[in-house]
Amino acid sequence: MANEYEIKKQICEIGKRIYNRGMVAANDGNISVKLSDNEFLCTPTGVSKGFMTPEYICKVDAEGNVLQANGNFKPSSEIKMHMRVYKCRPDVNSVVHAHPSYATAFAIAGIPLTAPIMPEAVIALGCVPIAEYGTPSTNEIPDAVEKYLPYYDAVLLENHGALSYSVDLLSAYHKMESLEFYAELLYKARQLGGPKELSKEQVQRLYEIRRKFGLPGKHPANLCAELGGKCGGGCHAACAGSASAAPAENSADVEKIVAEVTKKILAQMK
Repeated sequence: MANEYEIKKQICEIGKRIYNRGMVAANDGNISVKLSDNEFLCTPTGVSKGFMTPEYICKVDAEGNVLQANGNFKPSSEIKMHMRVYKCRPDVNSVVHAHPSYATAFAIAGIPLTAPIMPEAVIALGCVPIAEYGTPSTNEIPDAVEKYLPYYDAVLLENHGALSYSVDLLSAYHKMESLEFYAELLYKARQLGGPKELSKEQVQRLYEIRRKFGLPGKHPANLCAELGGKCGGGCHAACAGSASAAPAENSADVEKIVAEVTKKILAQMK
């Protein structure tokens, strides 16, 4: 791993990227990186992510308590959400929260990103559910996000924004970038009369490709494997709690998959 100062520089660079790409406005968004089980770097609250320098970055422990902060800088008010991700996902080493326009529009409209419309999105993300609305800076958002963490690497936050996380900072940022591109394409395809979605067989083949690549993280392809491959790719829609992308003749199979996935989620939360 790079030294701490280099990681701070990387956080500032990613902050500039999300700001310059219009994924945040003013002081919105936050970024964190795991250094150890009890040391995390995070962006400060009340600061534009496009104009940070390394001395802005704060260090907190696993409870979000300040270990080090310069001047009047304080850790992000959303640090609870980040800590919940790290607690539930030991494989995650970085978390990015932003308000990308298209993805956030879907979150505001209450529409999860479940339509399999292009191979890259299916392989990289699968589908992206919507976590129920929670008041920012409270435990309501971490509580809402938690049940999705074992199964997805990105989540929309209802009436709020998006959250992505991965094995390192650049990968977490790329998840956010891919999520926004997926949302933008889906939005534009809808303006042209609606997307032509990939078939369940095509989705299943893409899941197989992902498994062969051995890509890290959580994904609907993993759920298909857990269900013995019986989903035929239909769980791409079902895993977000929506059967909108599944053909009508497979509705019974989709309902069965939803029930099994829900059972797994509830068991995970006990």
